[in-house]
Amino acid sequence: MELIRHVVVLDASDIGAESEFWAAMLDGQVVADDSFHCVIDSDGNWLLGVQHAPDHQPPEWPHGRAQQAHLDLHVIDAAASTARAIELGATPLRTDDDLEGREGFHVFADPAGHPFCIGWGHPDHDDLRRFLATRGTTSDVE
Repeated sequence: MELIRHVVVLDASDIGAESEFWAAMLDGQVVADDSFHCVIDSDGNWLLGVQHAPDHQPPEWPHGRAQQAHLDLHVIDAAASTARAIELGATPLRTDDDLEGREGFHVFADPAGHPFCIGWGHPDHDDLRRFLATRGTTSDVE
């Protein structure tokens, strides 16, 4: 299979609020029609889709209604990224890891209630390539 792109699509009853939140989190923009919005990053890459689901019920993390999917955002500046998420309307669900610690993650809910994580201390592209090389794979990670 030869892919052009892969896009995560989130359901939301208010697709405007959901897509604007993710566009702001990812420093991008929204391309919209009545029932589907595309979140495009500042480099012109289509990263997320938001689909109108009028009866959407948000998951209740961690032990209520099951989550349908979640996003992991691996960042360099955990404090700034966490502050930005809250400023944009994210709801903290788990924030007990120390932002100054070597690694960790915080869990938030976006405006439609989808859980997402902001993590830090994870391998960068070069570290990941070196790790994959030790596993005997020749896949190129971009």
